[in-house]
Amino acid sequence: MPEFIAIGDIVTDAFIKLKEASTHCDINREHCTLSMAFGDKVPYESVEEIPAVGNSANAAVSAVRLGLSSALVTHLGDDENGVKALARLQEEKVGTEFVSKESGKKTNYHYVLWYGDDRTILVKHEAYEYKLPEFGNPKWLYLSSLGESTMIYHSEISEYLKKNPNIQLAFQPGTFQLNLGTEKLKDIYKRTKIFFCNVREAEKILNIDTLGTAELLKRLRELGPEIVVVTDGPKGAHVYDGKKSWHQSAYPDPKPPLERTGAGDAMASTTVAALALGKDLETAVRWGMINSMSVVQEIGAQKGLLSREKIEAYLKSAPAEFQKTM
Repeated sequence: MPEFIAIGDIVTDAFIKLKEASTHCDINREHCTLSMAFGDKVPYESVEEIPAVGNSANAAVSAVRLGLSSALVTHLGDDENGVKALARLQEEKVGTEFVSKESGKKTNYHYVLWYGDDRTILVKHEAYEYKLPEFGNPKWLYLSSLGESTMIYHSEISEYLKKNPNIQLAFQPGTFQLNLGTEKLKDIYKRTKIFFCNVREAEKILNIDTLGTAELLKRLRELGPEIVVVTDGPKGAHVYDGKKSWHQSAYPDPKPPLERTGAGDAMASTTVAALALGKDLETAVRWGMINSMSVVQEIGAQKGLLSREKIEAYLKSAPAEFQKTM
């Protein structure tokens, strides 16, 4: 039985590196827009397809690289992208016994508009016949991005967790799960051992943007999760376990980031994998920040994912500014 099972949609990302674009941000650079000439032929520099990604697929790969046995519960089409995705998962030694291939369906395909060191992603989740397989009683279940027609599927997941109370749940909501709102997913939130989102997502979940970080953490935990982790990009992450809260700084980049896809996935999945390996929460979060730093040095969400040995080496030589503050 795999120790770590991830549930979520699998995707092929097409990275389109833009040449002629601009960004416009507010005074705090917290809300930005990407602009290109409307109605023109806009040149691009390059395009690179990366199969078998998506929040949960990234998490499954991360867990394997860190030494856990992992598998992915997902749906894909019987097209060429589906074939490539299965092959990539197998190359990464992720279990594919719970992958459902649907005849006549396409595999999810997203367009990543890459400009500077960040990206905007055009997403489309195909409509699959979602049905939860029997996958036993793993140590950890990692739930993330699913399409918008999955309310019944989420209910199946909730029921499975009720029947298997020993499974620890990590929840990192994707776009459509955020849109579903907390009431429809209240059973998932209440069953969650550790919850991950970024600051902007936290504000959307709570439908408010005027709260300080401490209040964000408190209100998110009131939804049910035992532990809440809210990331804030290069500023690091905020953690609250119900008794104490702290801020963990980001691990300093060895060079300017190439692009930031998968940074949040790396942070969340690595933290969970470290907990599964017996690390305490503080150490697990530090592992997550190191893997997040590594991922942004490469194109895509998986190439930069580190082994356990490399993370421990980074931790051993961590600079003084990589620290926890209360």
